[in-house]
Amino acid sequence: MRPRVGRLPTAAVGAVPVEQTTAKPVSGESLVDVVLFFKAALMGIVEGLTEFLPISSTGHLILADSLLDFARSAGAEKAKVFEIAIQTGAIFAVILVYMQRIRDTLTGLGSDPKAQRFTANVLIGFLPAVVIGLALGKIVKAYLFNATVVASTFILGGIIILIAERIAARAPRARVETVDDLTLVDALKVGLIQCLALVPGTSRSGATIIGGMLMGLSRKAATDFSFFLGIPTLVGAGVYSLYKERALLSMADLPLFSVGLVFAFLSAWVCVRWLIRYVSSHSFIPFAWYRIAFGVLILVSAHFNWVSWSE
Repeated sequence: MRPRVGRLPTAAVGAVPVEQTTAKPVSGESLVDVVLFFKAALMGIVEGLTEFLPISSTGHLILADSLLDFARSAGAEKAKVFEIAIQTGAIFAVILVYMQRIRDTLTGLGSDPKAQRFTANVLIGFLPAVVIGLALGKIVKAYLFNATVVASTFILGGIIILIAERIAARAPRARVETVDDLTLVDALKVGLIQCLALVPGTSRSGATIIGGMLMGLSRKAATDFSFFLGIPTLVGAGVYSLYKERALLSMADLPLFSVGLVFAFLSAWVCVRWLIRYVSSHSFIPFAWYRIAFGVLILVSAHFNWVSWSE
């Protein structure tokens, strides 16, 4: 016969009621997670709103990081990867807005000369960022991430925008009206100008848009090409950063990164749609004065140690 097994009385020596063995969640840890996700969402919003405006997302992310104390909450090294990775979320907004043009280009690559020329222009414009970025990226991070450089590039960029707008106002007509009018040489020049964005505070979109205008592109053509050029540039930077720092990350980081990506995408989608309408009838002069004011803010905040403008 099989022995009958009965329930042990809870009063038996060494027995512990089941209710006492169940681990209870620590409310403090849950609260920390919620706060960290909230900070990630705010960082995503800042990235999405500033990535495609000529005002430098890097400078604004440094400020947001300091105000939110995000690096200490998420981990300093992980926070750096996070700030680069969420750029991919922002660029998805550009892909969505320009989906029809991207689809037409991809389907026409085999037979449409216009699609082939446009693709070649984007690839040629992207190439300098790969070569120069890989060659000088570490040097830039080691020596140029400081308050003086960030403030100087903000202020200088604002002055250059004012000059470019004055030139554009005097010019009878832009040499290049649409992105389809760009030559390979034009694309290469814009790609080289994009490399200036390696210097913190410069703004990738600001460099490509204003640089393009100074080269004879219309405001609309320069803005559109800046968006298209950002697709391989930002996606490439995000993928490369995740691969290079893969040892720092685990599946447990996926929810945090996903929050940042989603909010970067949503805010960038709103921003890109607005900017496309804005450039059709407005200049970039307000952004120039904003950059100059922000540069002064950087100097003041660094002088009083309000913000750490270094990596």
